[in-house]
Amino acid sequence: MQYRTMGNTGIQISALGFGAMRLPSRRVDGKEVFDHEAGARLLRQGIDAGINYVDTAPYYCEAESELIVGEALRDGYRDRVYLSTKLPGEDRGYDASRKRLEASLARLGTDHIDFYHLWGISWDRFETQAQPEGQVRMALQAKEEGLIRHLSFSFHDAPENLIKFVDTGLFASVLCQYNLLDRTNEEAIAYAHQKGLGVVIMGPVGGGRLGVPSQVVQSLLPGKLQSSPQIALRFVLTNPHVTCALSGMGNLAMVQENARVAGSAEPLTPDEQQRIAQSMQENKKRAQLYCTGCNYCMPCPAEVNIPLNFEIMNYHQVYDLTPYAKEQYAAIGRYPWMPGKPASACVGCGQCEKKCPQHLKIREQLAQTDQALA
Repeated sequence: MQYRTMGNTGIQISALGFGAMRLPSRRVDGKEVFDHEAGARLLRQGIDAGINYVDTAPYYCEAESELIVGEALRDGYRDRVYLSTKLPGEDRGYDASRKRLEASLARLGTDHIDFYHLWGISWDRFETQAQPEGQVRMALQAKEEGLIRHLSFSFHDAPENLIKFVDTGLFASVLCQYNLLDRTNEEAIAYAHQKGLGVVIMGPVGGGRLGVPSQVVQSLLPGKLQSSPQIALRFVLTNPHVTCALSGMGNLAMVQENARVAGSAEPLTPDEQQRIAQSMQENKKRAQLYCTGCNYCMPCPAEVNIPLNFEIMNYHQVYDLTPYAKEQYAAIGRYPWMPGKPASACVGCGQCEKKCPQHLKIREQLAQTDQALA
């Protein structure tokens, strides 16, 4: 395992972190039931493989992740890891935030948290609402008491706002997304690193998108790496501004494969990095031929989420990530973060085509999407 310095903290953390959000589970009567014993065992296997950064949160795994992590860290394992968890945004003010911290400490069975994150904070909420002020005040007080060691933040906002958070001087590290399919935060990550923050990456395999076989992805490095996840993880870890890549691992094979990649001291060569960048840029341009995501076609009278359908279709037709695309297509409308209806709900009214600045044949493409992914 390779280890890297976490910003200005001086702490050496493993290049691979264990994201405890996809621990072993099974379906029982239509409900997902998490196996605490199997989850704790898997976490210990990851720690034994050299992982020393474990990331959890109050709501992961149907609100059981912190409990499972706590079980895994008994019998001396707590002293072998740096532990990260999060403070949800809905906990308003000092008192509610303090209760949340104390509840996390109890579930985790520990007397301190090494990296405590303001969870998914946006700059607008941070700047304009009183709620973050109470959270920050509580966290700083808890830090003085030794209940937390470092204040961090997890981030889904615009890249320019990541820079604003860095400049507050409050935080020791940032957790944000970065992968082959989404390099939006690349410059902001470099800025955070230069300013002394540790940079932990969520979604290094694109939230599962790059975790399935893809000839397009595997062709980026012909003959060198066998799987799409290996290429995706190696790409993230080659970035000199990245401290750690979090992977949500649900079985031992994933732990072993990811640990092998993170244990290699050999980064991608400049030529390999350039080849990957050029190939992914060409793929991005190809995807934009089908839809740029401008949203001018919306709203749809039939409630079809046209941009989302085409984004998912591009995983299939541009990146060869067909199993993932089919899974996502089936999920449209089932979750708050995937609103609207699938392409099959199109009634052929044509209003979207009148508004499309690219003059795309949207009705035809929606029919193709449903045919390919339903």
